[in-house]
This record gives sequence, structure tokens and C-alpha cells, in this order.
Amino acid sequence: PILLTGETGTGKEVFARIIHDHSRTKRGPFIAYNCSAMPRDLVESQLFGHRRGSFTGATDSFPGLVRSAEHGTLFLDEVGDLSLAAQGKLLRAIQEMSVERVGGFGARRVDTRIIAATNQTLSDLVARGRFRLDLFYRLHVIPIHLPALREREDDVLLIATALLAKFAAEEHKGFRGFAPDAEALLRGHPWPGNVRELQNVLRNAVVLNDGEE
Repeated sequence: PILLTGETGTGKEVFARIIHDHSRTKRGPFIAYNCSAMPRDLVESQLFGHRRGSFTGATDSFPGLVRSAEHGTLFLDEVGDLSLAAQGKLLRAIQEMSVERVGGFGARRVDTRIIAATNQTLSDLVARGRFRLDLFYRLHVIPIHLPALREREDDVLLIATALLAKFAAEEHKGFRGFAPDAEALLRGHPWPGNVRELQNVLRNAVVLNDGEE
């Protein structure tokens, strides 16, 4: 397991995909799941699956995302938002390499690589009783911190140049680079929204303007 930490917008999912593409799981699926985007009472059935009729609205059986990502990678974004009950099942999935569906009978072994990410400090959540210590240690095998864009100095121009080429091609514009004053603005801005903010700024500039710089 790998734990990616960093502020919102630093590119944790992009980084997770790169890890997947350069690992033994690359021939399997890459499935991303945002743990904070789903109502808590549905998270367990989404992750671990459910049998038909196991709860109101379960009109069909569902294998769950852990099984769906078998022989590949399951990326769990905002893992700190999982309920304690879901954390217990995730711990079992990692520790025992097995999952049990909601309403199911017996566990099924799986071979799924877990990459988790959070913009929170999990050790603080552990101290407040909101995150299981045993799961923290299971996820914290290989911790990788993604620094904020304002801490990455010349990376800003490298990323901006790649994004400019991408957006210019998509919008059929002629941009090839940045004027010196534009470079200075890119370097000097604190980028509180990180790469996501940079993406939005550049796309806006490309859509509303044209030229070489």
C-alpha cells in the first residue's frame, strides 16, 4: 500500500495513475474512488459489494470496487473520510487480502493494490479517535508527500508549459510559450489551489486569447 498526502489540487490522483502505469498492476484496471463523495451508508456497499436484496434499493448484486479493481489498483481519495466501520473492512481487505459483501456469506480473496490519498493529517485523526491506528500503519507502508505548487519553484513553469501545449492543441490556438511578464506572474503567485488552480487559469487564458505567447 502507498499513502499519498498533500494539499487539495497537488495532483495525487495523477501521481497514483503514474505509479499504477509503472508497476506490476499496470495490466489490470485503475479505479478511482472519492471516499467523501458518497453518503456514508453506501460507502461499504460501493467498496466491498452487496448481494441483491441485502438492503432497500439493492435490486442487483454488485461485486464492489475492491473486487472490480482486482489485479489492478484501487485509488481511495480522501481516505480519512471513511467511517470507522468501512475502515475495519478496508483493514481486512489489505491485511487478509479478502472482502465480504454486504449481506454476503463468507469472504472472497482478492489481489488488489491499494493506493490511498488524503489532504488531512491521519495521525491527528487517529489521536481524535476518527481513524483506526491499525489501518494507519497498514496504509503508511510507503508514504509519499506531494508538496504544494508554491514550494516547487521552477516546477510551476514546467507544468504550465505542458498544460499550455495541451490546452492550445485542444482549442486550436497558436500559443507556444510565455512572455517574460507572464512567467514572472506564474512564479510569483502563491497558487492556493495548486495545480488545479493553474489548470483553470491557463485554460481561461487560452480560450479567451490567441497568439504565440
